Amino acid sequence: MKIICIGRNYAAHVKELNNETVEEPVIFLKPETAQLQSRMPFFIPDFSAQIHHEVELVIKINKTGKHIQKKFAHTYYDEIGIGIDFTARDKQTYLKSKGLPWELAKAFDGSAPTGKFLNKSVFESVQHISFHLDKNGHTVQQGNSSQMIHSIDKIISFVSEYFTLKKGDLIFTGTPEGVGSVKPDDILEAYIGNEKLLTVKIK
Repeated sequence: MKIICIGRNYAAHVKELNNETVEEPVIFLKPETAQLQSRMPFFIPDFSAQIHHEVELVIKINKTGKHIQKKFAHTYYDEIGIGIDFTARDKQTYLKSKGLPWELAKAFDGSAPTGKFLNKSVFESVQHISFHLDKNGHTVQQGNSSQMIHSIDKIISFVSEYFTLKKGDLIFTGTPEGVGSVKPDDILEAYIGNEKLLTVKIK
């Protein structure tokens, strides 16, 4: 199982970090060890003083596929969930300034918790799924799949040109604006619509 992440997929988030918008999806990977065990807290790593939360819709691939045409991409997933892409922003800023890869800032252990997945049939349209993140009871991020620069089907098609997708692979589809730091004892709660699907306590 691999975790494929899409960066810079919401225009407002691109703007808040003063990043450049590019034509193709920005791709990075996380290892299986980036998943957080169910009900386990997230421990802030010693190597960062600025861990940011980034809430994202997550797609679970249901079968093997390579060079998937966009018109068939919808047949490669049945479930949509939510996750948090924890980012060591200070380390990422340093790595970017040196032209180096982001993995040390993105792919560390526990950096990709995911919650419960929902069958996509419960949504009227996967192109209009609302989601949000609460921190200590206050909404800090909210978005809708309609705001994605690259749609779910386009992402699946694009990624499959480079990586063979396999059953159980997860695709984090990008975060909306409102990313921010976490500190010990914070409680993060992630929702699709009004349904809470993930709770993470920060240690």
